[in-house]
Amino acid sequence: MEKMKAVQVHNYGGPEVLRFEDAPRPAPGPGELLIRVHAASVNAIDWKARAGYLKNVFPLPLPYIPGWDVSGMVEAIGPGVSKFKKGDEVYARPDGARNGNGTYAEYVVVKETEAALKPKSIDHVHAAAIPVVALTAWQALFDQAGLSEGQKILIHGAAGGVGSFAVQLAKWKGAHVIGTASGQNQAFLRDLGVEEPIDYEKTRFEDVVRAVDVVLDTLGGDTQNRSWKVLNKGGILVSIVAPPSAEEAGKHGVRSAFFSAHPSSSQLSEIAKLVDAGKLKPIVETVLPLSEARRAHELSEKGHARGKTVLKVA
Repeated sequence: MEKMKAVQVHNYGGPEVLRFEDAPRPAPGPGELLIRVHAASVNAIDWKARAGYLKNVFPLPLPYIPGWDVSGMVEAIGPGVSKFKKGDEVYARPDGARNGNGTYAEYVVVKETEAALKPKSIDHVHAAAIPVVALTAWQALFDQAGLSEGQKILIHGAAGGVGSFAVQLAKWKGAHVIGTASGQNQAFLRDLGVEEPIDYEKTRFEDVVRAVDVVLDTLGGDTQNRSWKVLNKGGILVSIVAPPSAEEAGKHGVRSAFFSAHPSSSQLSEIAKLVDAGKLKPIVETVLPLSEARRAHELSEKGHARGKTVLKVA
């Protein structure tokens, strides 16, 4: 069996359980691509899964390879693949929970339906920072909330990975954007296009925000609880972190939704077009070699990052 270098988790725990080592190189089956990984980015779900917080949600086989984001080149295709060929530059959001073979590796197998041609205007490092957060933002705003031109949206954590893409997508759609972030990120929010940036360290958002059509909750907890009162009647609170209370939604005459993003080749293709048209820009804060995945997880767990941490493989 051919080998490759990969980062593996043999038991749940802190960043120290990430091991950079030899692992079996996967082979594509029917409808699958083998991608030679150039870059993989780090998401909060990666360290939450590694720590064991999600083992009841989606049990992973041990050992497993973390990672849900990838950009790279098609090395081989399985039977029945029609959209891609060897040598294509692609990016993808594979379902890493399917078999435990994620993207922190020299090679990864993804389904044809999980991949798209990567944006031509950016490199693999920046392309790898897109799939998970951009698909989450896209599906939250458009599939769940039905955001449309002229509506008003409040985005919590607007400087974060999902938040920064949500701001850009909402602006592209023609919405009025209000965003919360720390004081040090206020100028960054304005650069992204937020009309009303709110420094949560100084201002309680519910004291200054009224009558929004959509709240995107990336934080949960007290922030979610305080968000009901800022919504218009018939508005919607969409959370990507904690199921909102149906009872509270009913009390305020609004709707609620909780979801986890799913892979989508067609949405990734649309997102790539927006990147190449200059409408969307991935934010990369830190680039590390694959062998330094432990350091990448330490940074991710601290939170408050302005952009993504990306692991460069080739």
